[in-house]
Amino acid sequence: MRTCFYGYPDARVFLSFSMPPKKGKSSKKGPKLSKAQKAKQQQEEEERRLQEEEEARLQAEREEQERLERERKEKELERLELKDGERREDELNELRHLLEENHTAVTKWKTETVEKARWERYMHSDGTPDPAVQQDINTYISLWRDDPEVNITTVLKQCNLALQLVEELEGLLRDVTDPQEGQKYQEALINLQELIHSKHHLTTEEILKRASESIDTETGNMQTVVKDDNITLCLWANLKKDPRFKGLNFEEVSLGFQLPKQLAVSDVAVRILHTHYDHLSLLARMAHLKIRTPSRRSLAGGDEVPADIAPPEQGETKEDGEVKDGNEMPQQRVDEEVQSIHGLEGRKSAASLQSRKNSLQPAEGQGSQIETQIETLCAEGDLTSPSVQLSMMDSGEHVQVVDLMQYIPLGGVFFYDVFCLPPQAHQVNGWEIRQVLDTGLQVFPYPTERFNLDDKEAITCPPVGVSLKLPDSVVFLETPQVARWDATCKQWRMDGITDVSYEEEEAMISFKMDSFQAFVLMQETYANLPFQSWELRPLGQDSAVFTVNGALFDLSIMIQGDQCMLQSEQEKGLSQLLGKWMSSPALQRAMLNVGINVFVNEYTEKYVSTCGKDPLTEHAAYEQMALFASACAFSWSKWNAKCGAEHLVMQVCEHHVPAPVPKDSWSLYLLGAQRSQKLEITERSEAFSPDHYPGSEFHSTFIHMLQDNMSTDGIARTRESNYLFIDTVQSLLCATRPLMYS
Repeated sequence: MRTCFYGYPDARVFLSFSMPPKKGKSSKKGPKLSKAQKAKQQQEEEERRLQEEEEARLQAEREEQERLERERKEKELERLELKDGERREDELNELRHLLEENHTAVTKWKTETVEKARWERYMHSDGTPDPAVQQDINTYISLWRDDPEVNITTVLKQCNLALQLVEELEGLLRDVTDPQEGQKYQEALINLQELIHSKHHLTTEEILKRASESIDTETGNMQTVVKDDNITLCLWANLKKDPRFKGLNFEEVSLGFQLPKQLAVSDVAVRILHTHYDHLSLLARMAHLKIRTPSRRSLAGGDEVPADIAPPEQGETKEDGEVKDGNEMPQQRVDEEVQSIHGLEGRKSAASLQSRKNSLQPAEGQGSQIETQIETLCAEGDLTSPSVQLSMMDSGEHVQVVDLMQYIPLGGVFFYDVFCLPPQAHQVNGWEIRQVLDTGLQVFPYPTERFNLDDKEAITCPPVGVSLKLPDSVVFLETPQVARWDATCKQWRMDGITDVSYEEEEAMISFKMDSFQAFVLMQETYANLPFQSWELRPLGQDSAVFTVNGALFDLSIMIQGDQCMLQSEQEKGLSQLLGKWMSSPALQRAMLNVGINVFVNEYTEKYVSTCGKDPLTEHAAYEQMALFASACAFSWSKWNAKCGAEHLVMQVCEHHVPAPVPKDSWSLYLLGAQRSQKLEITERSEAFSPDHYPGSEFHSTFIHMLQDNMSTDGIARTRESNYLFIDTVQSLLCATRPLMYS
């Protein structure tokens, strides 16, 4: 309270006013703490200080322990690396000796086998031409072309012999390195294929000439079915010309067709010729044929595109459909010691597959031994450059050309044709009168556009239908795709096919096409990839089983010496394969032909997700796994996808009995280009760690790493493994590449 005095003449006035309290100052004081409260507060502060000091002390102790542990580990790693370096040369030399010894024995055996086969063929002398001798095969083709025989039974026997020659020529063409020799084989192959098809035309014409002699009493038309192991021929001759005729089903073979009214009243004959083989797809691939050069082979799985030939294009299978160029692998990644491990047929080099190159460009003078399904099927590898995908033709018509690397034809080819019915014979006074035409079997022109003379409107021919049951000799893992043959471009196309209907339970498919064309059923080549898991387990000396759990289909391959046998719980479509022993290349071809594909090539990663592993490290693993396949079991690990491109992880354990491997017997191993080690983590660990197993050591090779935990008997069994068994196991591993595609 403040008081002010103001003076006036008559009186003195007193004014007073109050000033507000200053900011920041409280008008009231807090309650005072008692002595007990002050003591308690001091005690709490002291305890907090002591706790902080204790935590700091413990933290310092932990940091010191961690530092000491790091130093201990560093010293231990230095000791292990020093010890590994001291024996590195000896281990590499021992591995190199084992690989070279087996490779020499396999090469000698293969050479002797080829020579023996040639000698046996020469001594057999049954008149069958040798397709490797151009004069013999040309003489055979010329004589058969001039043969007037048209009896269907005799001609089919001749065709079966020709098909055997075609198969031999395909094998020669796969292995040829001389471009001139390859050209000769290719010409002979095409000539034989065309001759076989022309013989089918001649026999078809002969049957149709006598159609009136085999009229069906119920329909008034002629229908017949002829079949053998390689073809099924269905013929229908329109003798009655009933406008109400819609179509016919050959119940004996579950093949049917539907015709529009224009054809139901015309002099036509319909033929559905089902060849259980597929020569058309081979023609499509041969349009892009590249003769193999012996200079180098692709580490990615098949024979590499020669340096002077650009890699084939791929159609929109990756981002923007681009094909990236390969780069040479840095030289420091392939030092002399790593090369010595992988070098049996020459030095090797490759870029990491994680870079997803289309064509690998190895360093000069380097190559690879990896073999895949490319070498087991004439329709793959150099013979199977992927078809160029087209989006528009010159005319502006939208087309869909089949990429024969993305899709695989199954079950053979169905030739769907309509012919002009040949003149039928007439009986007059005991004489048979027949009009003889020198034009041969003529294709009926369909579809055609006819103009109405009154209103000048074009009348478009409606599509023709066909229905069939899926061949029981193949396995469709997914709903089959239908493709038709474009004879002009020599390509399969999926456009122009409408009203497709598929009944899975009955395995029946029906559709319509704009015209009569050859068609084929297809499925995605890599529908069963990537693998969900895999296992290679020994069954005894020189015996093992390779199990693959695919995306849609599970299977096992028994291995005994150089022979393999497919095993599967599914029997439908596999009756010709299950329980039959054959060589690894033969089994791979047979499995591909029935639609069970677990094999890869250099184009596979364009269509399938991968772990992206370095091919040198991967191939070295397959070599060494094969060496120990008689005594050790190997299996998939989830950590293989987490350890990076330069390393591999798999589960391994010593195993001698045919029974399954106990779950607690597995150990994890980390493989790299420089060393291998046993891991501390297990398959059930929460995270990946590269720490080595306590008490274990480092080794420069995988097999020496495994030997540290193997018995004397187990090691002895690996040294007694037959070279053919080792080669067969390695070829299967290289063909499937489970460390990359699972």
